Parts: sequence; structure tokens; C-alpha cells
Amino acid sequence: MKTNSKIHFEISERKVLLRIFDVFSVLLLLYLVGILFDFDYFSISAERWEWLIILALYITIFGTIFEMYDLQKASKAEIVFKNIILTVSLTVLFYLLTPFYTPTLPNNRLQIVYFFVAIVVALFLWRLAYITFISSPRFYKRILLLGNASNIGIMTDAIEKSDPNYKVVGYIDTGKENINNCTYEDIQKFTTLDIKKIIKEHSVSEIVVATGISKKVSVPIYNELLDLLERGFPIKEYEQVYEELTFRVPVHHVDKDFYRYFPFSRSNQNKLYLLFHQATNIILSVLGIAIGIALLPFIMIGNLIGNRGALFYFQERVGKHGNTFFIIKFRSMVKNAEKDGAVWASKEDGRVTKFGRILRKTRIDEIPQFINILKGDMSVIGPRPERPVFVKELSKEIPFYEIRHIIKPGLTGWAQVKGNYAASKEDALEKLQYDLFYIKKRSLFLDLNILLKTLSTVIFYRGY
Repeated sequence: MKTNSKIHFEISERKVLLRIFDVFSVLLLLYLVGILFDFDYFSISAERWEWLIILALYITIFGTIFEMYDLQKASKAEIVFKNIILTVSLTVLFYLLTPFYTPTLPNNRLQIVYFFVAIVVALFLWRLAYITFISSPRFYKRILLLGNASNIGIMTDAIEKSDPNYKVVGYIDTGKENINNCTYEDIQKFTTLDIKKIIKEHSVSEIVVATGISKKVSVPIYNELLDLLERGFPIKEYEQVYEELTFRVPVHHVDKDFYRYFPFSRSNQNKLYLLFHQATNIILSVLGIAIGIALLPFIMIGNLIGNRGALFYFQERVGKHGNTFFIIKFRSMVKNAEKDGAVWASKEDGRVTKFGRILRKTRIDEIPQFINILKGDMSVIGPRPERPVFVKELSKEIPFYEIRHIIKPGLTGWAQVKGNYAASKEDALEKLQYDLFYIKKRSLFLDLNILLKTLSTVIFYRGY
């Protein structure tokens, strides 16, 4: 079957593309600058291969920290330019501070300025080309949805908000009532069951089938889908697409076949991974406690002036397998903040003191939890531990909530670097979706990604 489907880059492909061409564009422009101008600080040659590797490594690491590979932000020129300046500034600084593997400092310090400007220009020109061409409508993935009309609006909203390069062109209603009760006005409802015709006329590049409707699909539609699948046309279940786009497990779509959605990562039982994970916990905890001790005099002074009360705060939380422990934090709230009982903390919580807000924004208030990690109550990475009263309440209302307790809670986690502050039950549901995704996909690469994003949160002063 011939279609007019347009070229589209998947999420993983776009991220790889950004990383490769970030490095390639920088090396290309530095090479041209070396030929055209009196620039000899950096040269590309087989004898100096380590210069290239270190530069590429720094660009990738700091690009990740400063969200250069966040596809939502990579499509906005003003954000991209700001992130380029931050990335290049730290890249050049660290490059100059590692002279054993990088060029020696030039006598003419102006060469460093040329080096900085060349990298900025190279990255900006490439990213401008990405925004203009690859992130433009001509490369959008055009989706045809199959599902009950009442769910189409929710599905469309989740897909298009998660990735601006996805466009839902319409849907086929598989509901028996066949009533157009879709509240999403911009979505076209196709009355024809000739799916191949729809694909050809609307340049559809992928079909997304709503989760759990297999028993409701009519025989003609089933035969059409089977024929398309045999021809190699991409057909995916909504749950699969949802995970790929949002990096969350769609708990609200999981039914009695829950075991299909939770094939947990083998890393949860991999002894080598768990050993490395534990070693990392110990090393980072020792470093974290050392930093905490260095900052302690300043925190004590700030607490004395701004908080006027106990320096540390102890609170009961739920850990692995539902066992409780007492978490340790630097106090950031007023005394007797919960005299009327436990309440949800919020982003603009009035109980937080001015000094406490600084501690939260910088995540310094979390430093004492490295003691919890050394004690074995927590891990550096994992779902954030909740209070018993909230766990009891949420586990009754949110399905599969207790699953987040199969691993140790963490100082930071996937939900913390991807989601918003959990100030309600709705936020708790979103956090759970992220936590389950982490448990499902747990790996060294994902752990490293979380650590880099946590650094980004601290650097950008985005704590709560």
C-alpha cells in the first residue's frame, strides 16, 4: 500500500540527532575557524583525538544538565539560546581546567574567546536549523486514533501536550452507540471504515488503538488492522504510546490485565546492578554529608535568624515494603506547622519561612537525608517517601499505589525531576505514574539521567 506519509523522527531519534549534530557542528566550525583564521588553540587531528572526546563529553553532559535535549524546550529559540550560553560557559570552563587531556592554555588569551564564540555560533546555527526544519509541521507524526468517542479527547490531549511534534488528524469511533460525544472540537470523526483510504488522504503515519478495546473492534476494522500490520504499517496501543511520550505508566488505563503493564526492570533483581547502586549510595552519601558539614555553620546562622527553632526536623515516612522510618531534614517551616493535623504541602506553602524557602529552592533542606541513606532506610534514587496517613488515604483511592514501596524510597527520583510538587491527590496520581515508570525501566542510564536532571534543578533554583 502506497501512502503519502511524511518523514517523522521518533523521540529517541530526535534526541540522538540533537546530540550527534551538537558535537558535529561544533567540531566542523572549529575546524573551519582553524583554517580561515589565526586560531591554533584547538586543532582536529589523529594525534589529538583525546581533545575531541573530552570536548564532546563536556558538551553532552552540560547540555543534558541545562536541558538542551528536552524536546519541548528544544523547539523554542529563546530558551535554546539561553541554554546554549549556559552549556558553553561551563563546557569551556571545565575544558580549560583539564589541561592533561586538553590543549595547553594559549599565550594569546583572545584565542579562548574565539573558542567560546565558535562553539556558541555552531550550536545556535544548528539548533536554529532544527527548529526551522525538523521541528516544523512538515515533520509532524500524523496519528489516527481508534477508540470510544468519550475517551478520544483525553487521548488526544495527552499525546499532543506531551510531544508538540504529534498531530492527531482524526478518529474512528469503536463504540456501539456511535454517537459523536467527543468534546475535542478540532478532531475529525471518520465515518468510513476504509482505514487505508484515510491513511492515504490524510498522510497518516501511525495508528493508535485505545487500550482495552480489542473485544469491541468490529470484524471489518479488525481485518483492516491485520492487513495493515502484515504490510508493516505501524500500529500501537495507546498505553505504549503514552509511556513513550510522557515517561509515565498510565495507571488510570490499567485494568484487570495489570500484569501486562508491570514487567518490572530486571535491574530490580540484578545483583551487579544492586551492588553498584549500593556503592553509589554510600559514596554519594559520604560526599553529601561532607557538604552538609561544610554548610552547617551558615545554615545554623540562617536558622537562628530566620527560623528560630530546632535545626533538624524528624518525620515518620513509609519505606520499602511498607516499613516506617523517621526522615531527617533541615527544618524549613514554622514551629508547630501541623498543630491541626497533617496537611498537604504546597508550592507556595505559607508555613515555610523565608530562610526555609531558600533551603527548599536549593534542596539544601534534603541534605540530612544522606544519613537515612547510610542507615539503609533510603536510596539516593527512588520514589519519594510519603507519610503513613497519606499512604493509607492514597492507597484506598489510587490503584496500584502500594507498588511504589517494592524498592527503597529515594532522596531524588524520576517523579521529582519530571513532575510538579505533589500538593493534591491528582498530583499524587501523576507522581505514582512516574514512580512506576522508574521501577519498570530502572537502569544505570536512567539513574544517571535522574542525577543530571537533579543537578539541573539545583542549578536553576527550581526546588519547592
